[in-house]
Amino acid sequence: MMWIWGSTAFPFTSLREEALWREETWRLDLLVDGIDPTVLNWIKEEKYIFLYGGDDVEWVRRFANSARSVASASRIPLEMVYVGKSRKREHMKKVVGIINAEKLSYAWQDPTMVWFFWTRLESMLFSKIQLGRADDQDPMMQQIKKLLSYGREGGWAVLSRGSNIVVNGHSTTVLPTLGGYDEWKVNIAELGFDMAFKEYHDKLHDVAHPCCRFQFPNIIRTPENMRCPECHRVMERYTSFICCHDDQGIPGSLF
Repeated sequence: MMWIWGSTAFPFTSLREEALWREETWRLDLLVDGIDPTVLNWIKEEKYIFLYGGDDVEWVRRFANSARSVASASRIPLEMVYVGKSRKREHMKKVVGIINAEKLSYAWQDPTMVWFFWTRLESMLFSKIQLGRADDQDPMMQQIKKLLSYGREGGWAVLSRGSNIVVNGHSTTVLPTLGGYDEWKVNIAELGFDMAFKEYHDKLHDVAHPCCRFQFPNIIRTPENMRCPECHRVMERYTSFICCHDDQGIPGSLF
């Protein structure tokens, strides 16, 4: 509760936890609250914002260049921030170095900011599980699970307009959506950029949706079952052994 809400969570009871979740919605400032004032200013200015991550340098390069090209063609105020990945911290430094050198986008330079982002997201998942919200009846839980899984599996991007999150997408659907701009740009005048993007993305997602996987540390209570937030089937359970000597990971975390 501290990771998610800070001192607002006092007195840190289940009743307080339930009350705080009732007040929450799936929004960008929930994801970056307390981490980066720059992004919070973009939100206040109602800009279009891509929060994105991944460890494939070529995908990052193609995504950033495509997003900038589409924003220019659509004449919209777009900002992008690369938030890295919870694992492979040394590799992330190289990716950030390339982003800076090629001026692809804004990027979080401080590894602590990246760590805090993923720790808060994990805490949201654990909080929902503890409150018995691990099923598919909680829309916010589905979005949290998707983003955690995308962050583990590869590239991803969250598109928002101001605080309102429009798309929470995997690399296999977000980049093709940008690449298909000529097909959906005709809908921008009627739907707006954000809804035209979402409509085309959702069509691709229905065909290519990647399924998810999770790994839980033994220190938390795991749910009896979980449904994949993509295909909604009950996920299979496995026992995994992960080396705690991994300098690029964080011991005891999901990643």
